[in-house]
Amino acid sequence: MSSSLLLQALAGSNQKRPPVWLMRQAGRYLPDYQAMRRNHSLFDLFFTPELASKATLMPLEQIGVDAAILFSDITVIALALGFKLDFQEGPVIEPLLQTASDVEKLPCLDVKETLGAIGETVKLSLSSLPLIGFCGGPFTVASYLIEKHVGSDLLKTKQWLYRDPMSFHVLLDKITQVSSEYLRMQVENGVEAIQIFDSWAHVLTDEQFRQVCLPYWKRLLDAVDVPGIVFARGNSFRVQAIQSIRPAAISIDWQLPVSLARSQTSLPLQGNLDPDLLFAPVSQVKAETIKLLDSMRRDPGFIVNLGHGIKPNTPVESVKCLVDTVKNYGH
Repeated sequence: MSSSLLLQALAGSNQKRPPVWLMRQAGRYLPDYQAMRRNHSLFDLFFTPELASKATLMPLEQIGVDAAILFSDITVIALALGFKLDFQEGPVIEPLLQTASDVEKLPCLDVKETLGAIGETVKLSLSSLPLIGFCGGPFTVASYLIEKHVGSDLLKTKQWLYRDPMSFHVLLDKITQVSSEYLRMQVENGVEAIQIFDSWAHVLTDEQFRQVCLPYWKRLLDAVDVPGIVFARGNSFRVQAIQSIRPAAISIDWQLPVSLARSQTSLPLQGNLDPDLLFAPVSQVKAETIKLLDSMRRDPGFIVNLGHGIKPNTPVESVKCLVDTVKNYGH
């Protein structure tokens, strides 16, 4: 058994304080990262291993989290499907999909050729603490390949799903094929756990969720031999459905007390502080973090995280307060 708190919690056997790491912990709120961005494009940061590794490890050194997560973006997988990709305010993918014929023509390119730089980033980011790899959930990735501006309703994506479910599943299958290879490459280079980010799954009905998320998540989890965490907004209300595919852990959003999620499953749970809490006074950040810790006291399968990613302009001192509160808990 690994001595790391994260891997023990993912195995449901942690007897110490819970581990803590944070979604989007590497990035926009850190002054040193902002300095890197002034000199480099986002694409260059993602695909220059020395720079991406520096961003990956920055929160370990500056915030004190218990694990690193690869600094990258869920949309990089578009390159392995033959798309052009750039980053401005967000990802810019060309050409967007419009027809079933477009889907049929999509190639599944060699991941080691198209995304090999990210494998090198993994190698450079290994440390004494676990490194988490990741990919996007196929439904969420599909939305970026269809929508010019991915927004709150994903209207084009859902219209496609309703009007032509067969070609939509062909698209999900191709995304899953290349994403499985992408995860395997990350594991081969040293990641010790992976997380699937299906951030937009909350727009789906329950039936759609079971059809277009769960089977594809399971294929991704089965593609690698390291623990897999699944995250989607809306997960807090779908715990019982998700446990059917037996991920190592379920990461839940902030809309349900994690103790209530615990009543629905024995699987390890991750979460679930509101990211906006970090804009409150540090005294409130500390109090809410302690409340969360108290509610899951002595739970051997609990990982402290946010219910979604850290937002830009989040005060660094609030992030440090959250992490320090977890690390000092019980002392």
